[in-house]
Amino acid sequence: MERVSLRRDPDWWTLPAAAGTWWSLDLPSKNLRATLTARIWSPAGNAGRVLVAHDGHDYDKHAGLGRYVAASITAGRVEPCHVVLLPAGDRNEWYAALPAYARGLGQEILPQLTDRLSPGRPVAAVGASLGALALLHCQRRHPEVFAGLFLQSGSFFQPRFDRQESGFARYLPIVRWTGRVLRAPDGPAVPVTMTCGRLEENLANNRSMAEALRAQGYPVTFAQIEGGHDWPAWRDALEPHLTSLLRRLTALL
Repeated sequence: MERVSLRRDPDWWTLPAAAGTWWSLDLPSKNLRATLTARIWSPAGNAGRVLVAHDGHDYDKHAGLGRYVAASITAGRVEPCHVVLLPAGDRNEWYAALPAYARGLGQEILPQLTDRLSPGRPVAAVGASLGALALLHCQRRHPEVFAGLFLQSGSFFQPRFDRQESGFARYLPIVRWTGRVLRAPDGPAVPVTMTCGRLEENLANNRSMAEALRAQGYPVTFAQIEGGHDWPAWRDALEPHLTSLLRRLTALL
């Protein structure tokens, strides 16, 4: 018997989109010995906020991030903002708590973006799985460049929950870094929204990280969502959870 999916497209999928332009920007990094070419959507008129996405191409292709932002602007749910799609590069190395990537992102990539798009204003950032881990890793080292984090199904590996991941090449560096964060008495707090699917192996480590960050002074919102570790689940969580974070950051401006 054929299985029928009950998943429906979110309402923003068919809402009218705000006018805007896609363009590209090269972002050189000495720390990464590479140049990242970001795809950027800028709305017509003024925009005060920059929203940066790890795995940017996939976030737009599979989760409709650009469409979500453009439709949410038209609907009056969020203020106009630039959407920056960062390429993943050597994803399994760069995003896995790699110090060189945190330096490259925090000291070079994000400052170049803010200088061009919103001088003096830190960015909001979106990431899933290892992309979420890499954002928190960078925020701990370079808190001044972040206004808030939207972390979906972060790969916050801990031995008590995630021994099945031990074959991953950078499992131990992730475990060591995660352990240091969990043991820290406080942190460079910014608003954080976390989502994780109720069917995921990552659910336990995400709950643990949310509790730790909250205890360290981060204003944390944690949402257990339907689905698993996949793009449809992450897409469907953008509204209302990313919307709420962006509205909260607007109120803090």
